[in-house]
Amino acid sequence: MGVNTGYKDSVFSLLFSEPETLRELYSALEGVPLDKEIPITINTLSDVLYMERYNDISFTIGNKLVILIEHQSSVNPNMPLRILLYIARIYEKIIERKSLYRETLLKIPRPEFFVLYNGPKPYPDQSTLRLSDAFENTEDIKAAGLPPELELTVKVYNINKGHNEGLVKKCAALSGYSTFIDKIREHRQTMPLEAAMKTAIEYCIEHNVLSKFLVERSSEVINMLLTEWNWDDAKEVWQEEASAAALAKGIAEGRAKGIAEGRAKGIVEERREVLDMLEKGYTVEQLKAWLASGESAANTDK
Repeated sequence: MGVNTGYKDSVFSLLFSEPETLRELYSALEGVPLDKEIPITINTLSDVLYMERYNDISFTIGNKLVILIEHQSSVNPNMPLRILLYIARIYEKIIERKSLYRETLLKIPRPEFFVLYNGPKPYPDQSTLRLSDAFENTEDIKAAGLPPELELTVKVYNINKGHNEGLVKKCAALSGYSTFIDKIREHRQTMPLEAAMKTAIEYCIEHNVLSKFLVERSSEVINMLLTEWNWDDAKEVWQEEASAAALAKGIAEGRAKGIAEGRAKGIVEERREVLDMLEKGYTVEQLKAWLASGESAANTDK
């Protein structure tokens, strides 16, 4: 099938790999136009040795803002912590290390963080993830009404069809991406994954949705999506298997506990019956015969 992009990329990252597309995306997210004269510099982190991206999209706008955008098919509550690690490395990448030791205050681009969600599970149009939600032992700070010493907030937008339509329509690439993924899901109900992707690509090209992008890179897109969607399916299977294993373990432990408790209860009852029979004057030989028979003391009395 196709070509390798050079990194273990995603369709989303590939689609938004040009400054002008990022300009349109940022303008949609913030609801304000961004002057074409303001330069955009892409500084997404990558590992050349392993041909892998560390984060989806990172770029600076005119040396004033540094923007991190992550695309997710399942919202990860650890995203603020992950982004904290990303942003530290990005600042290392764009700032001269020696300047940190100057006596004058070093000005750095102000960061903004976004997650764009398009997974199949229901999710609100917007939400905010906070790094401080992961902190332990914050009761005293909250009781005193104090802010956390360190905070990082991430804005999450649902870009599925029927969500944030005003935002999505402001960016042609984002709207096209949303439609494309929606069509794959629609066709996936009646055909295998690869066929669903090809049918969605044909539909989008025919209806002028990401048509230039898909004509030029269709085989590459299919390769990426097959990897992404199969990975998502695999994760779901692992989670289901883990849940089933945990349930089976719980049932087995419950049965073992029940058996153990039953045995303990039986021993207690048996001891009570022995004492009761001794009180009634039974001999040791009679007790041995009774224990060997397995009958209850009530039957023995009869």
